Amino acid sequence: MAKRDYYEVLGVDKSASENDIKKAYRKAAMKYHPDKFANASDAEKKDAEEKFKEINEAYQVLSDNEKKQQYDQFGHAAFEQGGAGFGGGFNAGGFDFGDIFGGGGSGFGGFEGFSGFGGSSRRSYVEPGNDLRYNLEITLEEAAKGVEKTIKYKRTGKCEHCHGTGAEDDKLKTCPTCNGQGTIKTQQRTILGVMQSQSVCPDCHGTGKVPEKKCKHCRGTGTAKETVEKKINVPAGIDDGQKLKYAGLGEASQSGGPNGDLYIVIRIKPHDIFIRQGDNLYCEVPISYSTAVLGGEVEVPTLNGKKTVKVPEGTESGKLLKVSGEGIKSLRGYGKGDIIVKFTIETPKKLTDKQKELLQKFEESLNDKNYEQKTSFMKRLKKIFKDIID
Repeated sequence: MAKRDYYEVLGVDKSASENDIKKAYRKAAMKYHPDKFANASDAEKKDAEEKFKEINEAYQVLSDNEKKQQYDQFGHAAFEQGGAGFGGGFNAGGFDFGDIFGGGGSGFGGFEGFSGFGGSSRRSYVEPGNDLRYNLEITLEEAAKGVEKTIKYKRTGKCEHCHGTGAEDDKLKTCPTCNGQGTIKTQQRTILGVMQSQSVCPDCHGTGKVPEKKCKHCRGTGTAKETVEKKINVPAGIDDGQKLKYAGLGEASQSGGPNGDLYIVIRIKPHDIFIRQGDNLYCEVPISYSTAVLGGEVEVPTLNGKKTVKVPEGTESGKLLKVSGEGIKSLRGYGKGDIIVKFTIETPKKLTDKQKELLQKFEESLNDKNYEQKTSFMKRLKKIFKDIID
C-alpha cells in the first residue's frame, strides 16, 4: 500500500513551523499510544500500532531540517533503499521521544519501543552513529551530464582491535547500571497521574552489555579515527545545494548500532558564460549593429559545443531567443531544459573618418518609418508638452 503524505499524517501543511509540527505530533501520538489500547481487541491494537508507527515516521522526517528538505523535494523516494543515489533505508526505530513528552523518554507508562503492543521490554534499538556532511564542488557541465567523483573524508570508524565492542578480547558482561535492559526507567507524578519514562543507559548506550576489560586501543569506546575513500555517482541534472544521501557511510556507533549516514551537499562552480535557473540556461550573446539590422546567423554556446542560430532582421538589443533542448536534463527524467539567449547589440568604437562619414550618410537616409519606437516616443513627448502649455 502506498505511503500517505507525511504532512497529511500529522495534519499540517508544508508551511507549518517546527513548533506546529511538534504540537501536531504530540496530539496524534497521544491519540494512538499503545497504553490507550491495552484492553482493545487484537484488530484495534494492530490498527493503532500501524498508525502510531506512521506518526512517528512522519515526525522523524518533518522535525529534521535536512530530511524535511529532502522529502519536500523528492517525496518518499528520498528515503527508499537504493533510490537514485538518495538511497538508504528509513530507520523509524532510531527516534527519541524525550524532547516531545519530557522525562528523557516516552513519557507514557509502559511504553518501551512499542512494548504496549506486545513487544519485549528491552529497548528495540541502539543509537546509531552521527551523520556526516561533505561539500562536493562540481562544474556546471558535470552537473548537466552526471559524473563519478572519488572523495576522501575522515570519520570515526570501528576499532579494528576490538571489532567495535570496546572490550579487550571481545569479552562483555551484563551492564550493572541497567541490568542488561539497555534503558533506565524513571517515574514522575503529573496532573495525569504517575507517568513512566525511559532513557538510554549512559554506560552501555542501549546494548545491555559493557566490557569486562576496556580495549587498550580505543579505551572502551569501540571506535577509532579513519580515512574513507568512496566513489560517488552524481546524477545528471542535480542542482546547487541539493544533497545525496549514502546510508551507513557516516560515523560508527559507540553502542554497536548502525553507522550514521553521509550527506553529500552539491556546490556548483560559477560558469563563465551560463547562469542556471532550474533546468534552463541563460546567456548573453553580442551581435553587430549590421547583423541586428539586416539579420543573419551567429554561433551561440551550448554545453555540447557551438550551435548556429538565425538572427531575425530588425533584432533589438535585449531580444530573447530560445534554443530548445540544449539546457539541463531534468533530475526527475522529464526531458531537458532550454538555453535562453539574450542578444545585445555592440556599438562599434574607434571608427575611421571614412566609416563615420558613411554612417552619417546612412543615418540621414532614414526617416520616421525606420524608427518606430523613436517616433512613438516623440509623439508622446509632444503631447505632454502641449498639455503643460495648455
